[in-house]
Amino acid sequence: MTGVGDDELYRQYETVNLYRRGPGAKIELNRPDRLNAWSNQFSLDLRAAISEVTDNPEFRAVTVTGAGRAFSSGADLKEAAERPGGETLDVYRRLTEQYHPIITGLRLMPKPAIAAVNGPAAGIGLSLALACDLIVAAESAFFQLAFVNIGLVPDGGSSLFVPSRVGFTRAAELAMLGERLDAQTALNWGLINRVWPDGEFAAQSDALLDRLASGATRSYAGTKRQLNRWLYERMDAQLEFEAQIQREMAASGDFAEGIAAFAAKRPPRFSGA
Repeated sequence: MTGVGDDELYRQYETVNLYRRGPGAKIELNRPDRLNAWSNQFSLDLRAAISEVTDNPEFRAVTVTGAGRAFSSGADLKEAAERPGGETLDVYRRLTEQYHPIITGLRLMPKPAIAAVNGPAAGIGLSLALACDLIVAAESAFFQLAFVNIGLVPDGGSSLFVPSRVGFTRAAELAMLGERLDAQTALNWGLINRVWPDGEFAAQSDALLDRLASGATRSYAGTKRQLNRWLYERMDAQLEFEAQIQREMAASGDFAEGIAAFAAKRPPRFSGA
């Protein structure tokens, strides 16, 4: 079992650990062998952990972080590539039934949420970080809207959260080029809030959690309501729109090629089909 400092293990799920740190909660994504990629079980466990933090009045703030060397590498493409009997991946259903409750759960939680990005945050892993109120990162971390690299489009709220943080120009660059963005550049762009040296990252992110967990909880909740009203009032509609477009992309030849290329560990050869 992967541990987070000296924090008390509050609940252990199959792929997620929930720790208690005084009035603070820490959700640890715990599939380090898969760089904390999202499997079906992972989605169920993460949703349960977020619900527990939301519903428990003893928790006043939460940090989401990753076990091992990654925050989250995104959807588990290995799981998608190995579906039995050529079974089609129902992207729309996965987004609407599994991913969206997690994203909206963090955004609507009446408590501050911190993404402590200890390593790569890619695809839906980046969307998860962006759903939090504050994003802090280790110097070695990077961020990537990697969807285009397998013929998909940003989902999990990224088409809403990225431009709201960095504007159209940089959002288009991240989405269409699919390149890695290092932590310092992400800070300079305004995508994230803080960057700390790797050796200081754990202590600094814990200190931030402690500060928020002992702060004015109702004030934080009111601030979230204000920001959500101004920036994300149409969040549900945008998530639905993302899922509809992603369903189109998942039926494309380019997506099939993207998954095949991933499985064969070769560059994709997109045809535009």
